[in-house]
Amino acid sequence: MTTRTVDVRPVGRARLVEDLLRLGVSPPRSVLVHSSMRRYGPIEGGAATVVAALREAIGPRATLVVPTHTANNSTTSDAFRRATEGMTPAEAAAYEESMAGFDPSVTSSFGMGAVAEYVRTRPGAVRSRHPQTSFAALGPDAEAWMAVHDLDCHLGERSPLGALYRADVWILLLGVGYESCTALHLAEYRLPWPPPRQRYRCYWQEGGTRRRYEFEAPRLDDSDFGLIGAELDTQPFVRYGRFGHGWARAIRLRAAVDFSVEWMRRHRRP
Repeated sequence: MTTRTVDVRPVGRARLVEDLLRLGVSPPRSVLVHSSMRRYGPIEGGAATVVAALREAIGPRATLVVPTHTANNSTTSDAFRRATEGMTPAEAAAYEESMAGFDPSVTSSFGMGAVAEYVRTRPGAVRSRHPQTSFAALGPDAEAWMAVHDLDCHLGERSPLGALYRADVWILLLGVGYESCTALHLAEYRLPWPPPRQRYRCYWQEGGTRRRYEFEAPRLDDSDFGLIGAELDTQPFVRYGRFGHGWARAIRLRAAVDFSVEWMRRHRRP
């Protein structure tokens, strides 16, 4: 019996650029990137090579954006609930007390992947200031797109997603599915009925002092993003192809959000 050998040789920058070009990414195409390297690696040089390939493909006049969220900075997040599951009230309180305040200049993202972290730490990177759902960007529009991110607007109009929608950037899903596509949350803010709201609590580091913030904002729901994605995949503004040893999608953000608003209008209830 013949054994089939799987090619797992590391992929280099030139091949990644070719893959991006086949997906339709070309200068000057600004992109919002969601990535999981373990699903398309190994890559020669790791995240640095992926980011170099992305920047080469989009060109110097385009901007690269990544999510740098910090769900571990909030006591109202699933990350906090998982971390404190089974703890006594005293243990949970001690865990909360140990949580560092968010400082956009130094706080690492949480669960966003190596590519997002690499972008965040690059010289010239600009990060939005939301303590839970920040984004980071490299490129000529980074300052403008990251400038507005209201505390009570995680992923709505007054977040970087609003600016990215107006700029009509593309979304790249590299090795991840629609469950990771933060732009679909913007559709929730655009529904004709007000989204349900909840109280949030998080921590911020300001002038050397850790401060607690409590605020009210929409309760977001990604439970149907897979269903939305299945229909998005039939649309002409979505492209699917290889990336490294895995798969990727290139999607026009504005078209995807508009499509998702109509899908949610039909399938969600007020």
